[in-house]
Amino acid sequence: MDTANTSYYIHALVLLGAAVIAAPMAKRIGLGTVLGYLAAGILVGPVLQLVTGGERILHFAELGVVLLLFLIGLELKPSRLWALRREIFGLGLSQVVITGIVLMAFLTLATNRAWSIAAIIGFGLALSSTAFALQILEERGERSTAYGQRAFSILLFQDLAIVPILALIPLLAPLSPDHDFHPVRDFGIAVAAIAFLVLAGRYLLNPLFQLIASTGAREAMIAAALLVVIGSAVLMDFAGLSMAMGSFLAGVLLAESSYRHELEADIEPFRGILLALFFMAVGLSLNLHVIMDNIFLIAAAVPVVMIIKSMLIYGLCRAFGSDHNDALRIAGLLPQSGEFGFVIFTAAAAAGIFPETLASLLIAIVTVSMALTPLASAFANRFLHETGKDEMDENFEGAGSDVLMIGFSRFGQIVSQTLLAGGSDVTIIDHSAERIRSASKFGFNIYFGDGTRRNVLEAAGIKRAKLVAVCTHGRETTDKIIDLIQAEFPDSKIFARAYDRSHTLSLRKREVAYELRETVESSFIFSRKTLEALGLDSERVNAIISETRRRDEERLSIQAVEGIYAGGNMLHTRPVTPEPLIKPKKEAERLDLDP
Repeated sequence: MDTANTSYYIHALVLLGAAVIAAPMAKRIGLGTVLGYLAAGILVGPVLQLVTGGERILHFAELGVVLLLFLIGLELKPSRLWALRREIFGLGLSQVVITGIVLMAFLTLATNRAWSIAAIIGFGLALSSTAFALQILEERGERSTAYGQRAFSILLFQDLAIVPILALIPLLAPLSPDHDFHPVRDFGIAVAAIAFLVLAGRYLLNPLFQLIASTGAREAMIAAALLVVIGSAVLMDFAGLSMAMGSFLAGVLLAESSYRHELEADIEPFRGILLALFFMAVGLSLNLHVIMDNIFLIAAAVPVVMIIKSMLIYGLCRAFGSDHNDALRIAGLLPQSGEFGFVIFTAAAAAGIFPETLASLLIAIVTVSMALTPLASAFANRFLHETGKDEMDENFEGAGSDVLMIGFSRFGQIVSQTLLAGGSDVTIIDHSAERIRSASKFGFNIYFGDGTRRNVLEAAGIKRAKLVAVCTHGRETTDKIIDLIQAEFPDSKIFARAYDRSHTLSLRKREVAYELRETVESSFIFSRKTLEALGLDSERVNAIISETRRRDEERLSIQAVEGIYAGGNMLHTRPVTPEPLIKPKKEAERLDLDP
């Protein structure tokens, strides 16, 4: 085998081994997989020199970020994206402009550099890492929260902002007046590329997937999915826009496609491995020599940049209506500089705005700030105010199924498993943000919403549901939901989880289609196993369980008429005395009587 090819396989083996070891360890000790991948990259690259060429790997691994943005776009219909316009073009724009100006002013005053150099550095550092921030949100199951949506909106505008920032470079560069820069032409190319992508997404992509699906060629569908993602990314890159932005737009355009879920399943494995490779490549590309030569400068610059960004982001989020906790979470999530910094500073050095050594130093600052992101986020969470409520964004895009399930506690989780296994489509809503975060880590699609509100039930598709399963664990909450449904949606068929015996009687009075005490079936199963363990044969056990179940149902019928304390005679209060197995041949005689 060729030596060069062998080295590629060895590098792949080393990277995979490091990822398999480092990511679970970091997750185990609470640091998150992102920091684990980073540490693995630093260890096998700059420290041990087992893998070289981190920059080349990084360029390839950026495809993971592209795929991530595509999957996010698939979950955002154009209507949903339009609903976020205030956060994107209000909060996002404010963050980039204000943070960039403040950092520029600070650099000008602190280092006495020219304003042109300070402008490129300030706006380059103002951008955050989409890959790191979104991965942390994914791991925590918090992307659908109110603060997660706002953080995503800021990141989305930052992807847009890369265009004017890169456009500044040739304007500020000390080049001849006849250099190849035409703002009108470049703007026209960008608009044309976006228009082409929109038209292709609207009129070409669905017919393409329909044609491929009709052939039954699974591999062709995967290839087509990758073609769409990479093609849209390359098109945007050609137009001078962000590749991630191109893939995101492609995802948004396919969000209403009937092939959305299949595309998601096809792309997800590639996204996972490439995104992990991206984080490792960041560690691989870390220049330890630059860091060691400027250790004190970097040690001072990184926290200063992160603190300034955090303070500004916190203030802007509060100004745009976020509460203290959400603003602090966003500030702890986005204080780093991002992967776009690599592009901006490299381009600025190539244009002669500042020397290569300064670009290397800035890239080192960006990399270190990215590595500190999980720690910064965890540190910010220590200052959250205790509240009894944790809100998420009420977004019901894609809701509406045959079964609407309200409540996703342990009871609801088991019921949902059975329904999904039977091929039923289930829309689940729950008011617990923590429960939704936990469930999202296992792949459940659950909507945040209060089932006691009419508009939430309507948005969740109650009018289209054939059956409503009320699986909440509180009696008062369950009764309130059922009363609301029966008043506002009288045609709905209700299956309800009952808290106890008296609650069962209450639900029967409400004439729900079906009710079940949450512990009754598990109690019968437990009793069956206990009787079997005591030596009773199966036939005898079945007879006992059937008799007990019959008595219980008869007692419920009596209680429905006479009250909760009626039917006491139906209870077994002592063991049943068995009949003699052999009947005596003659009656017994009393010995105390005279003959």
